[in-house]
Amino acid sequence: MKFSIQHKPLSVFSYSSLTDIVFLLLIFFLLSSSFVLQTGIKVQLPKSATAEQQSQSQIVITVTADGRIYLNAEQISADALGARLAPLVTRDPDKMVIIKADQSVSLQSAVQVMDIAKGVGAQRLLIATQPGV
Repeated sequence: MKFSIQHKPLSVFSYSSLTDIVFLLLIFFLLSSSFVLQTGIKVQLPKSATAEQQSQSQIVITVTADGRIYLNAEQISADALGARLAPLVTRDPDKMVIIKADQSVSLQSAVQVMDIAKGVGAQRLLIATQPGV
């Protein structure tokens, strides 16, 4: 019994396996990339080598370069900050209060906001930074 071996080149190329691989790579990169939603208040955060991602379930206090204060994207005065922050903190005392202060803001302004937050009962404070040094 003799087997015949044919050495013919393949005349038709199937693209189905190639498109499967490209589709899987596309899904992998879409799912592995991180999308960070930022509020509409523009501040230039200081840089830090150990910056962490934040979730949207936190209280955010933003201090802009010109001294305006925002509580969760709503502009308020420094005098009204304590009264508006107190109900948010008393609902969940372990909720993280994030302070996003522009890098040109004086340290006194940032400390004043931290004192107000501590005064109304905030237990966990965090100063937001951007990654990289």
